[in-house]
Amino acid sequence: MCTWGVSGAFLDFSTMARKRPILKIIILGDSGVGKTSLMNQFINKRFTNQYRATIGADFSTQEVTVDDKVVTLQIWDTAGQERFQSLGKAFYRGADCCMLVYDTTNQKTFESIESWKSEFLIQVEPKDPDSFPFALIGNKVDDVANRKVSANKATNWCKANNDIPHFETSAKTAHNVATAFLEIAKKAIARDTQDDEIYIPDTLLLDQRHVEQSGPNCQRGVASVIGCDA
Repeated sequence: MCTWGVSGAFLDFSTMARKRPILKIIILGDSGVGKTSLMNQFINKRFTNQYRATIGADFSTQEVTVDDKVVTLQIWDTAGQERFQSLGKAFYRGADCCMLVYDTTNQKTFESIESWKSEFLIQVEPKDPDSFPFALIGNKVDDVANRKVSANKATNWCKANNDIPHFETSAKTAHNVATAFLEIAKKAIARDTQDDEIYIPDTLLLDQRHVEQSGPNCQRGVASVIGCDA
């Protein structure tokens, strides 16, 4: 059993789950590729050039309508630094889908995608790894002058990995951001319908100071692992 957060208020997602499905989306990728910016752009329609590395994991929730079904997206923005990767199993638990993010201006971040995908599958152990919903996200496409990773190269990687959908996005301009999140949610819903499983997360223990309300359909918090026993 895992306990999340630091001393503060309980946020009981099980009550929310009785009203509508909750899809847990994990965002993975090297530090600095724009994972936090993508989440903030999608949920808050905001972008900042100020960089702050995520420590552990950060999450936000957003209600959306997908194929006439109202669902709550629980989006987890994870740290890209190597020292936090050991926490993966705790944060990835119950994931319905995963967004693999690279920086189109940084070849190394694209080369890291394979290891992020492999590590995720090792930690999550889905019943059918080949059909697990992934999406490949090439961020910072607005920076045309400094582009290093071609769309063709990314598309070829996707074809070699069970035709994972590929989206080129800009967290700065909002280009393709909403489309990427909604499409990966659609894939997760389709898979959950086939498996007849919708994840209902455990109660999270959150520090009240770290809970922000960004609107009637959005809640944000910071989680860290206090303790976890198998």
